[in-house]
Amino acid sequence: MKEETVVSKSPEETWALAQSLAQDRPRRLVLALHGELGSGKTCFVQGLAMALGIQRAITSPTFTVINEYRGGTPLHHIDLYRLNSPDEALAIGFEDYMEAEGVTAVEWAERAGDLIPPRAIHLYFQAGPDSNERRIRIVRTTEQHTEEEG
Repeated sequence: MKEETVVSKSPEETWALAQSLAQDRPRRLVLALHGELGSGKTCFVQGLAMALGIQRAITSPTFTVINEYRGGTPLHHIDLYRLNSPDEALAIGFEDYMEAEGVTAVEWAERAGDLIPPRAIHLYFQAGPDSNERRIRIVRTTEQHTEEEG
């Protein structure tokens, strides 16, 4: 497992982090986003969209649960805030998105339990003392390194 922590002092720095993760991605990239309300998860997804050439405004799909965006690479933005269990995630076709081509970003990923694939990159967002500061811990598994290198 490989872990690093990044301190972002602005939305632009959060976008840049997202853009760096979107570069050199495999055909299917799953990003599991964890953190309280207002901790920067949707801001991060906005940066992903920019990196993927998506021109539409990105908002949290809290009420719709899933937003799909088409750009140079598809972006699937899933927000599990209103779901209570992995079974509810299964009912919305969650597993299909874990194997979909493109980038899938899952907010409140812990609510999906074991449905998040082992190859997913986990990002843990925490608001800092300044209103724009965010601490973002990035956790990659050994399986991800093998898949990316091989």
